[in-house]
Amino acid sequence: FSRIIPLQLLFNHSLSHLKDDNLMTLVCLLEENGFTTQQAEIIVPALVKIMEANMDVVYKDMVTKMQQEITLQQIMSQIANVKKDMIILEKSEFSALRAENEKIKLELHQLKQQVMDEVIKVRTDTKLDFNLEKSRVKELYSMNERKLLELRTEIMALHAQQDRALTQTDRKIETEVASLKTMLESHKLDNIKYLAGSIFTCLTVALGFYRLWI
Repeated sequence: FSRIIPLQLLFNHSLSHLKDDNLMTLVCLLEENGFTTQQAEIIVPALVKIMEANMDVVYKDMVTKMQQEITLQQIMSQIANVKKDMIILEKSEFSALRAENEKIKLELHQLKQQVMDEVIKVRTDTKLDFNLEKSRVKELYSMNERKLLELRTEIMALHAQQDRALTQTDRKIETEVASLKTMLESHKLDNIKYLAGSIFTCLTVALGFYRLWI
């Protein structure tokens, strides 16, 4: 304890002053010499008790230098023990905090792993659903293609049937027209024959009358 308060500085204050003055002065003094506030607040009551226990020794006229040194060593030992206890307490608290921190880190790691597992599961399910939906869309597309091909085939068959019907109708019309032309030609020929016969008959009758008149 290289920064421990010198004994002379501690004994410059009488016990009456320590009792009357604010003990916070001594706490501040300890803090200035390397102690924490918590350590100083623990050390000050201990010092007061030690000084009260040794006040007769300290203030007797016959106190020897050796006794003062012994008292100083006792005080130093008490302070060292208190500081040692404080260090052990701090280490213990630090160990507890570190253990708690490790526990929290482990819990966070487990939570992170759970989240990652959930994310992977969601991605897998989403990918599976996407693949199923993709397969369903492909199947629907193929079905529509087949229906479209069937419809196209039916339309082509209907067009072919209509073309055949039109061709048959055209042929029938042409046949009817040709038959009508033939019939008209036949009637025309019959009319010509009838007209020629009539003319020949008229000429014969006229020739007969002409011969009679002559």
